[in-house]
Amino acid sequence: MNTQELSQRVTKVVCNVLKVDAAMVEPSSNFVFDLGAESTQSIQLVAGFEEEFGVEFDNEAALKVQTVGDAIQFIGTYV
Repeated sequence: MNTQELSQRVTKVVCNVLKVDAAMVEPSSNFVFDLGAESTQSIQLVAGFEEEFGVEFDNEAALKVQTVGDAIQFIGTYV
C-alpha cells in the first residue's frame, strides 16, 4: 500500500470518528489540539484504524500517537 492510499484511509477514519471535514486533516494535525479529540475518541480512533486496516495494534503504543502523520507512520509499520 502506498503512502497516499494509507493517508486517504487514515483521513477517512479520522473524519468518521471525530466528525471533522477532510480539509481539516493534515499530517501535522494533532488529534486533541487541532481536531478536538477527547479521551474516549482516542480509543475509538484506534478501533477505527484496526477495523479499516484489518490489524490489531499494541494499544499502549497506539495511544501515544499524537498527530495524523504519526498515525500514518505507525499504521505503515503494520500494513
